[in-house]
Order: sequence, then C-alpha cells, then structure tokens
Amino acid sequence: MQQPLEAVIFDWAGTIVDFGSFAPTQIFVDAFRTAFAFDLSLAEARGPMGLGKWQHIEALGQHPEVRARWVAQFGRPMGETEVRHIYETFIPLQQERVGLHSDLIPGALEVVQQLRQSGFKIGSTTGYPRAVMETLIPLAAAKGYAPDCVVCADDLAAGARPGPWMALDCVQQLKINAVRLCVKVDDTAPGIAEGVSAGMWTVGLALSGSPAGITLEEFRSLPPEQLQAVRERVSTELKAAGAHFVIDTVAELPALLPEIQARVARGESPSAI
Repeated sequence: MQQPLEAVIFDWAGTIVDFGSFAPTQIFVDAFRTAFAFDLSLAEARGPMGLGKWQHIEALGQHPEVRARWVAQFGRPMGETEVRHIYETFIPLQQERVGLHSDLIPGALEVVQQLRQSGFKIGSTTGYPRAVMETLIPLAAAKGYAPDCVVCADDLAAGARPGPWMALDCVQQLKINAVRLCVKVDDTAPGIAEGVSAGMWTVGLALSGSPAGITLEEFRSLPPEQLQAVRERVSTELKAAGAHFVIDTVAELPALLPEIQARVARGESPSAI
C-alpha cells in the first residue's frame, strides 16, 4: 500500500491572499520612484514575481529595458548599494500596505478546512521577508487562515526561490515522510520551480496570481474568451517552469488531489512526470 499524500504547501500572495497579487507589485513601482525617482511600469514590476524581494529588485536591475533606462538616467548599472536602498525603501512601504491586500482568495479558507479534515498538514512559503509576514500572518489568522508553518524569503541562509530550500524547510517542520507526498501550490514560475526542485507535485494557478494580473472583479466579469487567453498564456509559463497541473484558482484544488493521490498510489514520482 502506497503512502497517501501528507501535506500541501501554499504560496501566499496570489495563491491564498491578495487576488492578482497587487500588494507587492505596486509597491515595487513606488519603492523605485521614492528611492531614486525612477519610473517602473506595473508590467515590469510583475516580471520576477515569486522571487525573494531582494532578488526581485536585482532581477529588475538586470532586465534589459529597465537596465537601459537606469544606465541612461544614472550613467551606470544598478549595483548592490542601489539594490539595498530600494529594498530598505520597499520593506516599510510593504509593511504599511500589506493589510490592504490581505483578503483571502474566494474558496481558499474552505479548501484549507477541507484539507485539514482529510488529515493534510498545511505548510507555506513566501517571497515576502519575515518583517512583512509579521504583519500579514495575524491578519490572515483573524480571517481563519493559519498554516502549520510559514517560511519566508529571508529565513534561510541557503536562500529562497527558485531553489528548494523553503519548501524543504516545510518538510522538516511538518515531519513529512517523503517529499513526493507533498503538493506545492503557487501562482508564479519561481514558486513552481521551488516545488519541482524540492521533488514535490506542483500545481500552478493560472488566474488568481501575479502573471495573470487581473482583479477579482475582472475574474468574475471578463468575457470567457478574454479569460481563456489569460489562462493559456499563464498556463504555458507555469508548465514551462515544471508545473504538473494548472488550475484557475486554489478553489479547484480539492477536485485535483484525487488524481495526484492515484498517481502516488501507482508508485509514480513527480520527477518522472
């Protein structure tokens, strides 16, 4: 008899809270403008989403168009000193505003409750640093969401996404018997890569997260053909990162888990898919 699945490890923004992942996106724009009077578009800010916030800023500095504008404005590429200043500007802005985007994504609480009733442990990882999560964790708990563990982008010496370390720290904290008995759920390519690198089953979210970039109201009101175009674009991105499955939002996860469990029961491994 094959062991059953034991845990689901969720991302936070765009997965469980903050439909569309708007909290960090706008604040990257504001942090660049506040720190250096440098204009960044929302689309550019979304590009590296899922990485730790320090790494996100570094990635933006290396983006060809952003780099070219930066060099034109300042005469040299962005360096560590500039990254640090933007990061130190970003953190208090994020702490101040994260509560404005702390609403649970529809269906998330019901899914987690159902998972717990079925015996699953609930882990979580995030690209947010611990200082931001100290604001968000109690806000989410007040709304009913309190995972068994929270691993933040700056918690581990080894680093954050797209490496496996945060997900593997969840495995250790939750005392899981094997990584193949975990499911990682995320809305970004780095978050999917995290789960793949850790040897877990991975489920991407096509419409609730940062790559889709749509509000909850748009999700509910856009014509089906427009939603399908977004779904196809984001699904391609997430599958390229290694997602085994892609669904629209976390609300669809319970319907998918029996298929993953059946594969586990047949002895299939995530790394072989």
